[in-house]
Amino acid sequence: MRVLLTGHQGYLGTVMAPVLAAAGHEVVGLDAGLFDGCVLGPAPDDPPGHRVDLRDVTAAHLSGVDAVIHLAALSNDPLGALAPELTYDINHHASVRLAKLARDAGVRRFLYASTCSVYGASGGDDLVTEDAPLRPVTPYAESKVRVEDDLHGLADADFTPVYLRNATAFGYSPRLRADIVLNNLVAHAHLTGQVRVLSDGTPWRPLVHAADIARAFAAALAAPRDAVHDRAFNVGTERNNVTVAEIAGQVVEAVPGSRLLITGETGADPRSYRVDFSRFRAAVPGFDCEWTVKQGALELADAYQRHGLTQRDFERRFTRLAWLRERSEAGAVDDTLRRC
Repeated sequence: MRVLLTGHQGYLGTVMAPVLAAAGHEVVGLDAGLFDGCVLGPAPDDPPGHRVDLRDVTAAHLSGVDAVIHLAALSNDPLGALAPELTYDINHHASVRLAKLARDAGVRRFLYASTCSVYGASGGDDLVTEDAPLRPVTPYAESKVRVEDDLHGLADADFTPVYLRNATAFGYSPRLRADIVLNNLVAHAHLTGQVRVLSDGTPWRPLVHAADIARAFAAALAAPRDAVHDRAFNVGTERNNVTVAEIAGQVVEAVPGSRLLITGETGADPRSYRVDFSRFRAAVPGFDCEWTVKQGALELADAYQRHGLTQRDFERRFTRLAWLRERSEAGAVDDTLRRC
């Protein structure tokens, strides 16, 4: 297929583009370029693409496209809370507009990167399935719920939206993000020798490696229409339903000389949930995630060492909110987060 990959210069897109190309697809990127220079290690070999803000996409960008994989978004809770109106403008309205343009252009499959955060604070001990009530607690998660709802209204015999609710990502990407839990804890351990957990360590988190997310999207792209049409899927593995304390313990083992400090200063975290990922395995036989949290921690520790991660890069270039603030102060982006 000729696949339009939005957000191809982001954390996940940089990992996903070569996976799609290796599967035989022609990949065309689309990205505003806000994070194209946030690279740790050798510069990635990006596919050809459009340098355009998601809000400014036109029908011409969808010409000749068979499928869309839509990753582009303001990508975390702190950023969404800072500018909720921009989160809804970009993550919700621009995403639905893109889907409508795609449908009108004859695109047959639209894979949407959603999140397990749509379940909010699930409570209880049962594994959360795709049929659980959606209780988003942040503008970021709420925007994902709204897009899923609107894409459902667009589904028809010729247009197949699929909602891939990724667990919390981890792992090395040339365009690193250090503001997600495992990546962050390994960076702290590498730079300071300390793995500091502010909660009591008991909350559960579902995690998934960036490469496994890429493989899941490639599998959904190739799956029979009837198996995925207008369906939501949790993306991850039950093996990586882990407590924050367990995540921290894996980091201590991965970074020699580091030590664990659980302060408990923020108390028990109400965002505690474990996720059931069996629906996707049933829909796409043969698929399963390959990476464990332990393997990801070792990979990150090695990458940080080899590529010389610095404290400033950790705090600025690889933390989304801090990077955009720096770009704004430098006059590189305006108040609407468009490049100047």
